[in-house]
Order: sequence, then C-alpha cells, then structure tokens
Amino acid sequence: MDSKKALIAMSGGVDSSVAAWLTLQEGFSCIGATMTLLGNDPNADSVADARAVARRLGMDFHILDSSDVFRRSVMEDFVRCYEAGLTPNPCIVCNRKIKFGHLAEQAKALGCDYVVTGHYARIRYDKNTNRYLLYKAADDAKDQSYFLASLTQEQLACARFPLGEMTKEEARQIAEQQGFINAKKRDSQDICFVPDGDYVAFLERFTGKTYPAGNYLDASGKVVGKHRGAVAYTLGQRKGLGIALGAPVYVCAKDMEKNTVTVGPESLLFCTALRAENWNWIPFPALTEPMGVTAKARSRHTGAPATVYPEKDGSARVVFDEPQRAITPGQAVVLYDGDLVIGSGTITGAM
Repeated sequence: MDSKKALIAMSGGVDSSVAAWLTLQEGFSCIGATMTLLGNDPNADSVADARAVARRLGMDFHILDSSDVFRRSVMEDFVRCYEAGLTPNPCIVCNRKIKFGHLAEQAKALGCDYVVTGHYARIRYDKNTNRYLLYKAADDAKDQSYFLASLTQEQLACARFPLGEMTKEEARQIAEQQGFINAKKRDSQDICFVPDGDYVAFLERFTGKTYPAGNYLDASGKVVGKHRGAVAYTLGQRKGLGIALGAPVYVCAKDMEKNTVTVGPESLLFCTALRAENWNWIPFPALTEPMGVTAKARSRHTGAPATVYPEKDGSARVVFDEPQRAITPGQAVVLYDGDLVIGSGTITGAM
C-alpha cells in the first residue's frame, strides 16, 4: 500500500492517543474515530478524552455507532458460548470482527487504508513468503499478541501497532510531554460490557432468563451440594463455590444439559493435550506437519513447550511436554516460535 492515510481507533486511553501522535510523526494523514459499542454508551468521559486528544493533534474526529454489530458479533457470541458451557474470550472476537473487521470497513469508507490501534504487538512483512507476520511486543509485560492472533492476512496488512517497540512507561512519557488530558489515566482491565465482572448478572440481563440452581457432584458422581447455575462456573475455579468438603475442591467439569458441576481435588485439573479448531495460521496457509511450539492456553498462561499435530479435518492437537492446569474449552490457544505467532485456535477439549 502506498497510501499515507490512517484511521486511529481512539478509546480515550493513553495508548491509542500516543499511537495517534506516533502515526502523525511518521507523516500519515490521520482521522480519529471512537466506536460506541453499548448503545447509550456510559463511557462518555472516554469519548470526550478521545475528542480532546484528536483536537490537540489537529485531526478530524468521528464517533461511530457500532452497537448493533457489536451486539450481534460479540455479545451474542459471548452468551451463546457461556450457555453451551464454554468460557469465551470476547476481546479476541472483538479484535477480529469489530476493530479489524467492521472498523476497517469504516476506514475504507473514509479513504483510509490503515487502522491504527494502541495494541502492544508487532507486524512485519516477509517478502519471501508474501505474508504478514505477527510478533510479541518488545515489552513482554504489555504484550497483547495473544488477543490479536486470530487476525487474518488481510487484516494484518492494514493494521498498524506503533507501540509495539516501546514500553508502557515510554508511552506515558510521550502523553505527558504532549499534554494529553488522559496522560495519567489508568488502564481498563475489564470486559467492557461486564465492567463489574459479574458474568451471570450480565447473562440474566441480556437474555431475560434466570439460570436454575443445580447439583454439585464429586468425581464419583455423588451429590455433594447445590450450586447457583452451571453458567456461573469455570474450570479450575475454587473461590465462590460455597461448599465445604474438608479439603480444597475445584471445578473439574460441567454438564450443561444436566446442570451439574463436578468438583474435586486440583490434581484432576491437569492434562497433557488439547484439541482445537477454527485455526488461523499466520506464517503459512495451513499446518502440514508436526511442529514444536510454545503454547499459551489462556491470556494469563505463561506458555509451555508443546508439539502441535495437524488433523485431517482441519483441527489440530497440541501435546504439552508437561501436564497443564485447567485447559478450558472456549478459550483460545495461541502458538509461538519465540516471539513469532504461529497461529491460534479455539479449544474444544482437553485430553
């Protein structure tokens, strides 16, 4: 692409504001845009902060009502997964379908060829393979490549992450030097549509349902107590179970049809392999032979040595060198070769 026009996805936070300034320094013509995702968006302060930074940088600024597509693509998917007994990661879905899907379409309509965000990750083009590669950020503590690993080649081609080579401290210093109103603003850690972290309350508000209580079972199938609805629990959970069995117990399995939650000792949570589908491969179109990788089975997993094996149906099996705790269906598994992202898939089961 020869274009030097970019749409800056501005959340009102420090990172996207600094990404805008850095992109302008590279000589791009920039437009700022904030998506409202929740209808009557309660985040008016963030919109105001984004607008103030755009004005300070001399950029045009747009507010894009993306609430309908966000509800269909992210929130409804989140509900469907939880009701099926899965534990989804809506930020991954949002990046692929909203920020680099829907927003990329809006960018083209505004004459922009790039979407710029404040993510901490790096993109490089490999002319030998004619593919765009995704790498971890230089600042490992802020790396967000896990959440971006489902981006397609077309999406990586139009994405820019100016913060990929810097630390959070350096980004804040730039924000302070430029006098941005949000220079000292704290990072948001929550899912935007579940800001209080109460997933069950969100599910009940969204669906209008009340999820019925059910039985806790031990590993032998014996009823050992009552739970408040299987959707309220995730594998590996210990806190908030509300039962006392004389020793610590953890959620080891769920049966959504029978509305049962199986609890047991932590030793039952460990497994040596997982199966995943809906793979997005980055350095190559498809995995054709086994490959040694570092596999990250959830966003806070440090990653572990493993071998990934392709299956004939397009799925893949990831076998770890050492047993791993609480491999959870619905989560993404992201594979790395050093800092290079190899691919990502959705976990369907542990073995």
